Amino acid sequence: MKRNLSETCYDFFSTLANPTRLAILELLRGGPKNVTDIANNLNQEQSMVSHNLKPLEKCRFIFSERKKRERLYSLNRETMEPLFKTFIYHSEKYCPAGGRCLTEGELREQKRKDASSKVFVTH
Repeated sequence: MKRNLSETCYDFFSTLANPTRLAILELLRGGPKNVTDIANNLNQEQSMVSHNLKPLEKCRFIFSERKKRERLYSLNRETMEPLFKTFIYHSEKYCPAGGRCLTEGELREQKRKDASSKVFVTH
């Protein structure tokens, strides 16, 4: 039976709705890492990291590859880089105050500034 889009979206976003998983994804943007490297970089227990790697791998947000006695985790750049670009764009445009999202009034003011700074060229 084919799943509908809302179920797929729910799984997608619920997998991402975890600060440790997001930190892992952001860290893996810098290149492949093993679980020890990830745990040390995030100052987390290895068991916590391992627990959070499983859903990321299940959803194919990351890939793993065995190299001798260790497993290296890498980011699925095809999917995740466009998402990171979207997050960055959104946060810069709508949450410029250190991650705090703009209020309705601040958003209206931002739109006014954006509109006044646009240059229209006529021929």
